[in-house]
Amino acid sequence: MYDVKEAYRNCEKVIAHHSKTFYKAFSILPRDERQAVYAVYAFCRTVDDIVDEGENPATELAVFTSEFEHFLSGIYDASNPMWVALHDVFRRYEMDEQHFREMIKGQEMDITINRYETVNQLLNYCYHVASTVGLMLLPILAPKKVAALKDGAIALGLAMQVTNILRDIGEDLGRDRIYLPHDVMKAHGLTEKSLWSGKVDVPFVEVWEHLAKEAEGFYQEAFQTLNEYPIYSRIPVKSAAYLYREILTAVRSKKYHVFHKKHFVTNQMKQRILVNM
Repeated sequence: MYDVKEAYRNCEKVIAHHSKTFYKAFSILPRDERQAVYAVYAFCRTVDDIVDEGENPATELAVFTSEFEHFLSGIYDASNPMWVALHDVFRRYEMDEQHFREMIKGQEMDITINRYETVNQLLNYCYHVASTVGLMLLPILAPKKVAALKDGAIALGLAMQVTNILRDIGEDLGRDRIYLPHDVMKAHGLTEKSLWSGKVDVPFVEVWEHLAKEAEGFYQEAFQTLNEYPIYSRIPVKSAAYLYREILTAVRSKKYHVFHKKHFVTNQMKQRILVNM
């Protein structure tokens, strides 16, 4: 059994371990908001881990979905710190349960879909697994501006998820997932066979940059809304957005070698970005 303080501490350990960028950005929030973000992250991480690391993802995700529906009715496992912390979050903030359901649906897509035909199909996936996170967080980060910031939060989620895809191409191939849309690959002469060979050639770079420009457009759309956030959350959200965009620069600086290595923004570069944003 966990009390609320212990549950939040456990959620903090999850985000600190799995996402140094988000942890660094949101650690400067006021305590209550900071802890709430950690709890939402733990929820998202749990769903993601079921799909990527579960022995029987479809069954495990169905069980988790049932647990979430029971949670919404007030029934949850008090020995699971994620549910304990999330219960406190739902008590304190006007959370929209639909965005949590949409996140789960996005993870279901990873079980049943491993190729995408068009950019629009890919962006629909990105909405479900990433934009939903921003929408979950809005009642915590900007409770009086949820409606006004909705489109910007969606755009930022799309930008970040496309960035993830461009960084993790090699890792995703290892799971037999290709997120690069077939129509974009075909337009630039990139074949699936070439992808599997791990060759960084002109067609690959052109496809990569095509999607990077999509991401950068969404970043710009999101950046136009960032000053609408309350002062207490504006800097953390800006930090997360600017630091994540820099992943694209990091990959470019390494000549697009994403097949065998995962690229990160260095601490030195993070510091420079945070000072100049």
